[in-house]
Amino acid sequence: MEKDMKKKGTIFLAAAVVIFAVLMVLTLNTPGTADIEKYEPKVYSTVASLLPPVFAIILALITKEVYSSLFLGIVTGALLYANGNLELMLNTMLFHEDGGMIYKLADSWNVGILVFLVILGIMVALMNKVGGSAAFGQWASEHIKTRMGTQLATVALGVLIFVDDYFNCLTVGSVMRPVTDRQRISRAKLAYLIDATAAPVCIIAPVSSWAAAVTSSVPDGSNINGFAMFLNTIPYNFYALSTILMMILLILLRFDYGPMKLHEANAMKGDLFTTAARPYGNADEEPKNPKGKVVDLVFPVVVLIICCIIGMVYTGGFFSGESFVDAFANADASQGLVLGSIVTLIITFCFYMTREVLTFKEFTECIPEGFKAMVAPILILTMAWTLSGMTGLLGAKFYVRDLVAASAGAVQMFLPAIIFAVALFLAFSTGTSWGTFAILIPIVCNVFGGADTYEMLVISISACLAGAVCGDHCSPISDTTIMASAGAHSDHVNHVSTQLPYALTAAAVSMAGYILAGILGYVSEGKLALVALPVTLCLMVVTLFVLKK
Repeated sequence: MEKDMKKKGTIFLAAAVVIFAVLMVLTLNTPGTADIEKYEPKVYSTVASLLPPVFAIILALITKEVYSSLFLGIVTGALLYANGNLELMLNTMLFHEDGGMIYKLADSWNVGILVFLVILGIMVALMNKVGGSAAFGQWASEHIKTRMGTQLATVALGVLIFVDDYFNCLTVGSVMRPVTDRQRISRAKLAYLIDATAAPVCIIAPVSSWAAAVTSSVPDGSNINGFAMFLNTIPYNFYALSTILMMILLILLRFDYGPMKLHEANAMKGDLFTTAARPYGNADEEPKNPKGKVVDLVFPVVVLIICCIIGMVYTGGFFSGESFVDAFANADASQGLVLGSIVTLIITFCFYMTREVLTFKEFTECIPEGFKAMVAPILILTMAWTLSGMTGLLGAKFYVRDLVAASAGAVQMFLPAIIFAVALFLAFSTGTSWGTFAILIPIVCNVFGGADTYEMLVISISACLAGAVCGDHCSPISDTTIMASAGAHSDHVNHVSTQLPYALTAAAVSMAGYILAGILGYVSEGKLALVALPVTLCLMVVTLFVLKK
């Protein structure tokens, strides 16, 4: 342990030296300034604007320590933005209106997500306190006898909770974690199953917060029906469909590869974590309550699903006359999830009090317990949002936008594959799928604006959505990836490192699919493009059988 600490200290010292050396070169002879209205950093909208997130990600994968890595990434971005001026750097990190940590924490959407996290933490603590989780684990151990059955049950629950990826990650984790622990399934594998049924399911579900995000990204005045376009993209979303197929085949074929293989082998011997990191302390210990029953877990989860759906359509104007579909398209996911979770908490408290399995004192004790259980994801989310803000201040999205726009004219048949790769890299670097949608979808709509190119528009939008989800899966600073780690109570870096080979495998297969879809769509004016879907899925099956051999 002491050697590991010394090694990490050496790496961070070397990283700090590299940061300052690079920054001195990039900001040489460029004085800092406090004139914010006319201010622009020297590296604005250049390839160097991608340096902060890339540096943080590489450092996190090397050191296996996410907090300090994210912090150094933030420092790098702030120094680049300040052109080496230390005073401006500190003000940028903390107080800049478009990227500083204080303003990120003051943002109502972000705070809503944090409140939702805390309430879910309290819900989990309550379910543990009354013995609902233990009772469900006991019931599942009697009815789900195998590791394969447990993993398939986890996937099925993840598919059923398609409304929102945050909600999916934390709910599936809290419900299935006791069951997977009994079957000796590693926390890293549970985190992968949660993550692979979160964004990939939400991005092909018409009634979800992701559908709303995609629909709202279509530019006004483009004469494109955003929701209809989203429905048309579903069969072309090769990464989402390939990931779901891959996950099921890995379970049925009973094999793993990459770092996940070691985690699963150790889990079979009783070590669910493999590494020494235990980010959630004793949060997994289940109190023994003889009054606890399966209904004490199932009832709150069902109520939570119903209340969150109602909360989201409420924010979209459903009760003011909007249709259900339009209400979901206009929903505020953060506000809706907070409203739904608060109502659920009140109903759950009344339900437990009526069943006499919980006292008021025990209820109040669960509030700080739930908050403490969510400290790790809250801290990571806060720094990830700040790092994304620093990247935005450096104009990274405009650099990527110009790259796509410059290549659009001459290589239309390969544009879906190019968009997939660009969206993957952008989401990986910034940690946000929705931000990637907002940047790339208007560009694609402008490139394929005519009625005669609608099918190519659909394929290219699908590639954008698929690449964003893939980059989200690969990135340690993605909020969905962080949520999956939180839901599984897995060390975050373990989750990222074990999921990465799986995500890259699905990405490679999807890239081949988009190359084929682009060629077929361009040559046949869209008539044969859908042939790429079965070919892509067959390629995924063949790839997994080759890997197994």
